[in-house]
Amino acid sequence: MHRLAQFDVSRQFQTRRGKKAAQYGFGVMCAGAMIGVRTTVDLIAPSSGPFALIYPTVLLATLYGHLRAGVTAAILTFLWAWYFVLPAPSSFTFTNPTDPGRVVLNAVCCLIVMCFAEAFRRAAHGSLKEIQRSADRRLTLLAELEHRTKNNFALVASMLEFQKRRLSDITLHRPIDDAVGRIRTFADAYSNLAYEQAEHSDVEMELYLDALMNRLEKAAVPSHVRLYREIEPVTLPRETAVAIGLYLNEALSNCLKYAFPDGRSGTIGVFFHVTEGEWRLTVDDNGVGHGAVSDGSGGLGTSLMAAFAQQAGGTHEAAPIVGGFRASLSSSRVAATDTATAR
Repeated sequence: MHRLAQFDVSRQFQTRRGKKAAQYGFGVMCAGAMIGVRTTVDLIAPSSGPFALIYPTVLLATLYGHLRAGVTAAILTFLWAWYFVLPAPSSFTFTNPTDPGRVVLNAVCCLIVMCFAEAFRRAAHGSLKEIQRSADRRLTLLAELEHRTKNNFALVASMLEFQKRRLSDITLHRPIDDAVGRIRTFADAYSNLAYEQAEHSDVEMELYLDALMNRLEKAAVPSHVRLYREIEPVTLPRETAVAIGLYLNEALSNCLKYAFPDGRSGTIGVFFHVTEGEWRLTVDDNGVGHGAVSDGSGGLGTSLMAAFAQQAGGTHEAAPIVGGFRASLSSSRVAATDTATAR
């Protein structure tokens, strides 16, 4: 219905002459269609309601072919009905003394329908153009905001790097490096979505998560650690996708930091599965069995992952497993189902 409301027979033509030709042609087509239907009706009920089918014909011609199409269809169908349907057939003469008044009344009513249809068409198209202009302005402002946000992330990271160089105590460098890494993680996920999903409110998770892991693999994963992935295709709202991406970054960073000390080799598995519309992100490693912090008691990493889970509208769980550690983020319905099954 939305597409039908935007239909315009002359929109695809660039020149004024082409648009006019399309509109007149559409009016002739509408008139021909009405004449065909009216001829069929005459086989059952000859001369009944001679002008009845003119009204919907003029309405459709005007709505989708502008006023020119409406006028063309009105003239052709009106003259045809007067000449071939109204008694006496095949003549413009009247056999009934009341027919002249009826013809004039129908002509006036047809003119009213045509005028209102054209007014409605212009109002509807004007509203659509205004909506499009407003959407374009919003997209421009959003692009500017995203650009400034990305620059602000980079500025904060640079300020922290500058502050680190001024510190003489080397033991303070690691917390600052962690903070810089997280800020760059936020900026990376944010700019990726701003670039790849600029025209969409939803995000293809398979492409997004795969690209995110490719960048992290090139930048931070050492050669003795293998990053395995298994991602199912699904489309999620942009806000949810951002939160899942940040959660995955934090989980992978924690694995790389704590799971494989002293050059120990191992594998990190990332699984994003979808079941009946519900999703689950799981990050497993076969390392030493510690997650967010080395003592397993929780810390900034755990707090950030819990915050990202809340932003995604999901549930976060992290615990040692046989032969490693697992962190998972699942949509609430999945978590509730698993809890009920466990009981």
